[in-house]
Amino acid sequence: MDIAQQRLLSQRINGERCQTPEEVVRWLGAMQAQEYQEALWAIGLRTRSATLAMVEQAIAEGKIVRTWPMRGTLHFVPAQDAKWMLELTATRMIAKDKRRQEQLELDETIIERAAQLLHDALHGGKRLSRPGVMTLWEDAGISTRGQRGYHLLWYLAQTGLICLGPYEGKQQTFVLLDEWVPQPRKFSREEALNELVKRYVASHGPVTVHDFAWWTGLTISEARTGFHAVRSELCVEKHNGQEYWFSGDVLNGEAHPSSDFYLLPGFDEYLLGYKDRSAVLAAEHVQKVVPGNNGVFMPMLVVAGQIAGTWKRTLKKNELDILLKPFDQSFDLETEAREAVSSYYDFRGLPRNLRYPATFLILERV
Repeated sequence: MDIAQQRLLSQRINGERCQTPEEVVRWLGAMQAQEYQEALWAIGLRTRSATLAMVEQAIAEGKIVRTWPMRGTLHFVPAQDAKWMLELTATRMIAKDKRRQEQLELDETIIERAAQLLHDALHGGKRLSRPGVMTLWEDAGISTRGQRGYHLLWYLAQTGLICLGPYEGKQQTFVLLDEWVPQPRKFSREEALNELVKRYVASHGPVTVHDFAWWTGLTISEARTGFHAVRSELCVEKHNGQEYWFSGDVLNGEAHPSSDFYLLPGFDEYLLGYKDRSAVLAAEHVQKVVPGNNGVFMPMLVVAGQIAGTWKRTLKKNELDILLKPFDQSFDLETEAREAVSSYYDFRGLPRNLRYPATFLILERV
């Protein structure tokens, strides 16, 4: 079993890609979105021809929502699925949050008052930027210092009151989730768990039960329950003594051998979608992708399924440089990277006279 190559197919990085940005997000179920611009490219590279403007339009139209479902971290999710995903995954995060609330001196009375103030301010389709929300609470005597404001926003998103709306200028806005998504899908907890297992396995497979538990923040017991419930719809094989689950459709997918070099964004699901990442990232290169284990994941070069380097973009007015840092000096980067760089320029909507090779650079070999 070639785990890396099968994951390229199931993640829609190689093989069949999606038609629209919202189709990508629905297929993946949830996509890491700590870094907004990086997450837009994560969606774009999995479509046939989406541009940055098309992805942002899908967000503005409420087809894609950015909120904190899996593990309490920022993800893009299908708008209609945001509510049930939060209801499934946020329970443990909220229960674990009591200690942090005590540290920040946030009690139930303060949280309820902050929630009511924000609801009243957003009701009727209104939006507020983060600075606007902080001002709202400060004016009402609720201190937002020392991470209190951010934590209140996180908590109220976890409980399903709010989600992130479109950008207005350079400011991300907040909206009421129930108004932004007036017709959400509804599942029982059992149905939600089963649905999420099926989507995760189809879009991330081959995976382990522990991968799913880590990705969602659910317990191993809950994960096993979900896999057991839908086992007849999945395939499973043992590899190095470990059970890997996948969709039969992945085995029938067609890879595109000529497209074996990819520019993946930081925080991409290809790496972060799993607890065990050893199938795609060698241990000796981990520090190069996550310097100092600081939780910040660099944009990645992927060659033949393996993370083989990092890259960086430098955008100045209408100029864009792509700077590559391969781990192995033997790669013929100028040949391998041509299609990947061109695809990124297409996504950014840059004019043809600014494309490779004029602005393509190799930064250094490490």
